[in-house]
Amino acid sequence: MTDRIEKIPQELNLQGLDALLISSLPNIRYLTCYEARDAYLLVSAKKNVFITDFRYLYEARKNLKGIQVQLINGSLFKTIARTAKELKIKRLGFESKNLVYAEQQKIREELDEKIGFLPTFDLIEGLRKIKSPQELKKIKTATRIATSAMQFAKRLLKPGLSEIDVVFEIERFIRLEHGCKPSFDIIVASGPNSSFPHHISSERKLLKNEPVLIDLGVDFQGYKSDLTRVFFLGKIPAYAREIYEIVLAAQKSAISEIQAGNPIGSIDNKARQIIAQKGYAKNFGHALGHGIGLEVHEEPHIYGKSSEELTENMVFTIEPAIYLPGKFGIRIEDMVWVKQKGSEVLSGNLDKRI
Repeated sequence: MTDRIEKIPQELNLQGLDALLISSLPNIRYLTCYEARDAYLLVSAKKNVFITDFRYLYEARKNLKGIQVQLINGSLFKTIARTAKELKIKRLGFESKNLVYAEQQKIREELDEKIGFLPTFDLIEGLRKIKSPQELKKIKTATRIATSAMQFAKRLLKPGLSEIDVVFEIERFIRLEHGCKPSFDIIVASGPNSSFPHHISSERKLLKNEPVLIDLGVDFQGYKSDLTRVFFLGKIPAYAREIYEIVLAAQKSAISEIQAGNPIGSIDNKARQIIAQKGYAKNFGHALGHGIGLEVHEEPHIYGKSSEELTENMVFTIEPAIYLPGKFGIRIEDMVWVKQKGSEVLSGNLDKRI
């Protein structure tokens, strides 16, 4: 049993709960250090129970120490309810963001009427925001491999290749050269396609004298990285260079403000102000960044209206952008580790100068 799961009963007590039913697989992995599939985890002060079906029963029993592994016997919902009754739970919490309404209702129907079934919000996610030394080590490795993959992609680019050709080669590099997998569907967006923030890579051929935006990440032992760069094939149009320099300045300004204790909202506003001053406020419509770890998008969210303060050992992306529909888009994305004083850009200054 991990130290993380042992801390949960105290958190539950503060919320007036006896136990928590966890349905988010990343949250289960965080608490158990085991990559669960099709499973639920019931955490209480009395006992922790991992609920799964026959496919994963013996694997779970082998990997989970100090946690009871319960086979789903007939109905999943009856098994959950029966486990709660056996533990004499009176107030059972569930993850409101992760347990779909239909499942909530099925479980309610099976629970004893005396058992309260109550929603919680981001209870585990709040703990995941602060990375441990072991987590930071894995994130740094994922970032190092992503950096290597981006350097490979840069060498690969040439007119005539299609976007999906480049995606295939990057993924092959990540899998064969490093034994990892991408942390999300790799984006290769050329020319006007780069103006779509989450373009689906296509058969479009790369052309000379146009930008190619590449957004990639690597999953290393469950921990993710996320990195975006824009490359130019041939001559860089003056207008594109101007936009690139604005985005780069916005990113540098935001990163300079990152350290423990500073408000998150001010970080977003710092970058957005530079882009707005140049007349492109409407062309930067998404948040400045997002937390990253067991999931590509997790807490904290880096946006202007956030009142949360930065805390040491948070890790998140900083990715200002300007998108010009029908023309091109520029996004520069790096992962940043918050320190007590200042921060560290985990991906360094890789290919930021054009």
